[in-house]
Amino acid sequence: MKPESKKLKSIVLQNARRVLMIEAEAVKAQIKHLDGGFYGAVQALHNSTERGGQIIVMGIGKSGLIGRKIAATLSSTGSPAVFFHPAEGMHGDLGMIRSNDGVLILSTSGETEEIRKLLPVLKERSLVIIAMTSEKRSRLARAADFVICSSVKKEACPLNLAPTASTTAMIALGDALAVSLMEKNGFKLTDFARLHPGGSIGKKLLLTVGDLMRTGKQNPVVGNDCIVKEALLEMTRTRLGATNVINGKGKLVGFFTDGDLRRKLQKDDSLLNCSVEKVMTKNPHTITPDKTLHEALGLIKSCGVDNLPVVDLKGRPVGVLDERDLLAQGIV
Repeated sequence: MKPESKKLKSIVLQNARRVLMIEAEAVKAQIKHLDGGFYGAVQALHNSTERGGQIIVMGIGKSGLIGRKIAATLSSTGSPAVFFHPAEGMHGDLGMIRSNDGVLILSTSGETEEIRKLLPVLKERSLVIIAMTSEKRSRLARAADFVICSSVKKEACPLNLAPTASTTAMIALGDALAVSLMEKNGFKLTDFARLHPGGSIGKKLLLTVGDLMRTGKQNPVVGNDCIVKEALLEMTRTRLGATNVINGKGKLVGFFTDGDLRRKLQKDDSLLNCSVEKVMTKNPHTITPDKTLHEALGLIKSCGVDNLPVVDLKGRPVGVLDERDLLAQGIV
């Protein structure tokens, strides 16, 4: 790399670090803004959704883009929310706001013209208004029932003009609001799954091991009295690289993998003719068909394995869960 290129690289990385440091400090500084206004906002928005209402999130420009993100986060964590464009509100969209809704308005200055025009209408309808703004003396703050301050010392922009640190602070406060409501609503893992049925999150939480495990002829099983060569043929037939090992009563007593084979074969050339019981993994980690794929994935990762024997309540192997099938579903 040429000297001038190295110098340019150093300048670029230094500037990037400065931006991240400023924004990190801006987010950290929001902790002091978690006061009675924030608590009141959580209570008010919770009451609105408990009455069957929704959270109306408003903002213009960058604040509007952040508002869309906050509305999406609120909805996905159990607090029904929609984004409402203030400019469209003056031309008929006010009809979508109901009396039991809570209104969250984002505006750094608190003086955005489109929002100022809406405030008298919202107040007339006795709607609870939460303001997220940097200016506590702004018209928006004075009109609001509760104010969440989002002020920052400076923007990350070298001109101190482009919304950077201030928008990051707003996003962080929006997340804090959403998570606070999530916990207050008693939002559980199962609730999260119901709201995310289509993606990998939903699959992990809604699908069970029984939905994805290899069964029937694709479930490799050998007796503990067979030799390694026979176990290898069973592993090859099912292309799983592993096989369940059962005793005479049909209960799982071990698990034999191609990893076991490679490790033991280095020490014993006659391994193929040995009893599989001597080289299998005894008391392997197992899982039952009713467990979620989320639980299965956690076990696979914590145990560092590629396959899990699936057993019924009597300890009989009813299938094998292969990590490759989780990958194919986009779960890993």
